Amino acid sequence: MRTRRPDIPDPRLPADEPSSSAAAPPAAEARTGPGGHPLWVALVLISTVQLMVVLDGSVVNIALPRIQDELAITDADLTWVVTAYAIAFGGLLLLGGRLGDVIGRRKVFFAGVLLFSVGSLLAGLAQEQWQLLAARALQGGGAAAASPTALALITTTFPAGPPRNRAFAVYAAMSGAGAAVGLILGGALTEASWRWTMLINVPIGLAVAVLAPRFLAESEPQPGRWDLPGALTATLGLAAVVYGFNRKAQTDADTGLPQEWSDTLVYGPVVAGVLLLVAFFVIEARSPHALLPMRVIADRTRAVSFAVMLVTGAAIFAMFLFVSLFVQQVLGYSPLEAGIAFLPFTVGIVVAAQVASALASRVDPRWIAGSGGALSVLAMWGYSQMDVGAGYATDLLPWVVVQAVGMGLLFVPLTLTAVSRVDPGDAGVGSAVLNTVQQVGGAMGIAVLGTVFANGISERTAELAAAGAPPGPAAALEAQAFGTSEAFGVALWMMAAVTAVILVGLSIGHEELATDVTPGAAPVPGGPPEVPLQTDAPREDGAGPSTQARVAGTRE
Repeated sequence: MRTRRPDIPDPRLPADEPSSSAAAPPAAEARTGPGGHPLWVALVLISTVQLMVVLDGSVVNIALPRIQDELAITDADLTWVVTAYAIAFGGLLLLGGRLGDVIGRRKVFFAGVLLFSVGSLLAGLAQEQWQLLAARALQGGGAAAASPTALALITTTFPAGPPRNRAFAVYAAMSGAGAAVGLILGGALTEASWRWTMLINVPIGLAVAVLAPRFLAESEPQPGRWDLPGALTATLGLAAVVYGFNRKAQTDADTGLPQEWSDTLVYGPVVAGVLLLVAFFVIEARSPHALLPMRVIADRTRAVSFAVMLVTGAAIFAMFLFVSLFVQQVLGYSPLEAGIAFLPFTVGIVVAAQVASALASRVDPRWIAGSGGALSVLAMWGYSQMDVGAGYATDLLPWVVVQAVGMGLLFVPLTLTAVSRVDPGDAGVGSAVLNTVQQVGGAMGIAVLGTVFANGISERTAELAAAGAPPGPAAALEAQAFGTSEAFGVALWMMAAVTAVILVGLSIGHEELATDVTPGAAPVPGGPPEVPLQTDAPREDGAGPSTQARVAGTRE
């Protein structure tokens, strides 16, 4: 055996070519995205839109009384200001996500932001009830296009590993903190005029729309036939379910309590929506051009993440509602003071999300998310102990902080696992599924836990009357505090179940989150055949194999 000098190349092998990694150090690659634009600019644009969408709900809730007075909206119609947005948003999410996959995510993101901004402008200028409701539906449609494509753009723009983990941490922090920030912003803006709660979105949205084409790279379109039956059944089914649960949460004008489950306008839409969604899944399993390819939800990790996010959304949406009511009605805070009371939540979730991001590359997601779930259980227990004599600093603030840390530790790994190893062509619809389960879960949570809350109030009111307590504000406050405690008692068990599912079902390791490759991928019924990775296949540019063994310095 003769040894070749290391400095003399073997003529039998093609000369080494400079690689992209040689041309640019890893640190530089992590700072620039497709097109060479700074990744931080892309993240600011995407996160701004997500924050704007999340803010909308809590900002508008604060402004509802002023809106009702100025536009002379009846109590029965007032909830439509929220419901019109919720139906359009929840119903069109899957379609919006798939549109991004098919015609380009930046295009759909741009169109969604522009539509949301136009809807906000029209809502802020509305002079009649119908004008406001139409504008709110337009806002919801824009959000349904912008929100899933925003999440998909993170998946396809940021490389797997620490850069994507950090991006998801910011995204999760915006999602979690948005509701709390909205309470402060809503209180401040409503003091000037409720119209500013709508109009503030216009300059922000237009700025993002102008900058997006420059700093966000376009995805490769996936041309194909439209799945019209799937689009119709999904949109109508989701809209019906969201409407039914929103109707359940509305207050009956006669009793002052939430609508009964026996109300035709509650169970009718929910049942019809479920049947339409069953038809949707049957259609998708057989469609060669599915709106929601079954491979997206057939993966165990993603399926568990979606299920967990559904129940978590139910508990968290309800938590914001009941704590906000408790602070304002039992503790006597103004809307602005209630928003300020949530500031520690904002700080806590931002810090915890960054911690979760740093841990994601070293610790399996089940342990990070499981810890977040356990902290959420503890917070729900703390909330359930509050009574009419509770104080903010001693009885509420500690649990707000615990809840914030728990949410930060939950949202980052769940978002990572929910979109992990999704085919690039399915990133939009995969993100849409995550957004959809959150929205549907939130509507379910407010309806179900709202019923527990109302029943608790009725039960405590009857007990006080039987004990001879005089009716009045004191009895009403005690009954409300009891209802709040009962609702959080149920939420505790919901989060306990979520934590158990995370620890048992979320089996993906942190190493697998650092790659976009699905090991041992197999074809999924109803989806196109998977193409196996071939590391020794020629590169498309003809420069030779993509990976090739090299002779280090010896030959026979």
